[in-house]
Amino acid sequence: MLEEKLDSIPDRPGVYLFKDSNQTVIYIGKAKSLKHRVRSYFQFSRGVDRKTEVLKKHIQDLDYILTDNELEALFLESNLVKEQKPKFNVNLKDDKAFLHIKLTVNEPFPRVLLTRRVLKDGALYFGPVLPASLARNTIKIINRNFLLRTCTLDIDGKLDRPCLEYHIKRCWGPCVQGLCTQQEYARSVKDVILFLEGKNKELKRNLSAKMMQASERQHYEAAAFFRDRIGMLRDLTEKQKAIQRGKDDVDVFAYYREGGCLALQLFTLRGGKIVGKREFYWEDLDFFQPSQFLGAALQQYYLTAGFIPRQIYLPVEIEDQELLSQGLSQKLSEHGKGRRVRIVVPQKGKKHDLLLLVERNAKIAFETRFKLFKSNKQEVLENLQKELDLAEKPQRIEAFDVSNIQGAETVASLVVCQGGVMKKDQYRKFKIKTVKGPDDVLSIYEVVHRRYRRLLAEEAPLPDLILIDGGKGQLHSAYQALSKLGIEDVPLASIAKREEVIFVQGQESPLVLPHTSAVLQLVQEIRDEAHRVAVTYHRKRRSLRDFHSELDQIPGVGEKRKKRLLRNFGSIAKIRQASVEDLVPFVGAKLAKVIRKKLNN
Repeated sequence: MLEEKLDSIPDRPGVYLFKDSNQTVIYIGKAKSLKHRVRSYFQFSRGVDRKTEVLKKHIQDLDYILTDNELEALFLESNLVKEQKPKFNVNLKDDKAFLHIKLTVNEPFPRVLLTRRVLKDGALYFGPVLPASLARNTIKIINRNFLLRTCTLDIDGKLDRPCLEYHIKRCWGPCVQGLCTQQEYARSVKDVILFLEGKNKELKRNLSAKMMQASERQHYEAAAFFRDRIGMLRDLTEKQKAIQRGKDDVDVFAYYREGGCLALQLFTLRGGKIVGKREFYWEDLDFFQPSQFLGAALQQYYLTAGFIPRQIYLPVEIEDQELLSQGLSQKLSEHGKGRRVRIVVPQKGKKHDLLLLVERNAKIAFETRFKLFKSNKQEVLENLQKELDLAEKPQRIEAFDVSNIQGAETVASLVVCQGGVMKKDQYRKFKIKTVKGPDDVLSIYEVVHRRYRRLLAEEAPLPDLILIDGGKGQLHSAYQALSKLGIEDVPLASIAKREEVIFVQGQESPLVLPHTSAVLQLVQEIRDEAHRVAVTYHRKRRSLRDFHSELDQIPGVGEKRKKRLLRNFGSIAKIRQASVEDLVPFVGAKLAKVIRKKLNN
């Protein structure tokens, strides 16, 4: 099967997807010529890097998607890697995204709020706004001066009286009929848009006209209100510039690495000043080549980013540097800025000094995250042993959580903490088979029984501590499962979400620790990770179910097209948000219009 596909690959640009024996995508790459690039993996050659050698051993199948040119392949590769996170690709482990200001113009009475996610939901997004303090201050200024609502009520004008926000002049009060019409509210929304776009002259003209109009009608309180707004604009002229792009917009990347651990640091300069920074971390980086690593990281970061600077400083040159520069320049031109994005490796002068500064910060971030963090872990584990009254220090902790919504697609997760460090390669996911309906207690029984029945059969070592996400009911259910297997002597505990208290099997009273306790924080970290894995797996299962059920209703969408859509968009929600132009490369123009119409009716 694989040999037949290798013979039939066309000599055209595109993206290739390598799969293992379970049909799981393990690597995604792009190529100017798919035929030559893909076949090169299976030809004998010396000097192949270790990553490629290991990858070749796992390839059992492949798929590919054709594009019109190499630049399109670059964008598609980035999107697919971000969605599917293949094992052998560099996956950008984001700490958090920059803040954007969101204006919900898709609502009858829009609100303004902060968000770190930019979605295709019909709202207007402004930013990123740097630094974060400016973003928060901007929201306060808008709420104080433009009186948009901050509540999440469905506005129908049927409330008897407005809330306190109206009385202290922080909201127009559209929730009560007669206080504010939709047209009056819309005029304030228009002013907010002008403010966020930095069109202060036009906004000032609007406010001046309103002030004169109110004054002529002898509405002096309203006239004073608009006068104060004009004064606010004057005071904020300099700060407003921070939202706009400038010629000195630069992003600087540097990293520090020891073994499989790496910290990547980003400094963001706007107008020549450092206004923000971000960190990204890897704990299990098995294969590392600086040019490949940084190229993949930048590709993921920028090709889906809302902001692109004029210049990017790096410590080394990267693969496809010219192609990435071309792609980013194209994205920048889509925002009305026609200048080229330059990716440079400074060798001397102030630019090089700045790069060294970021490298020093990357090392500090590395030591804070890894060295100091790990050196304290053994001490925390010793304290955990004392607090839970365990016979031995719990070097290996296994934690379980269950996720379901109204009993649909119930799943469970198992995460492993070894020596105080999460071991993601040892995580497991379970589909609950014997429980009907939303019953977390019985689901915990099933998954604990299945897990340790298997370990006993394989004669594998048992953990030093089993942690359950839940209260007494889940704890007792897990204990029953262990008892049935004859291993009830394995230490067992649970942590309840709301109270954040720890129940220990065999102890009558729960353990209550202060929220500053390092022991509690470790237990919470493990519990939260189990919860994250369970929820992520549940969403994936539910998304697959919804994906197939909705697309099955559309004539012309067969199994191959469903797989193609799933591979490229990831969920039915993202297909629903996609435009006809987004869908055309995967299903054709005619069917793209049908899908768009069916999913948005």
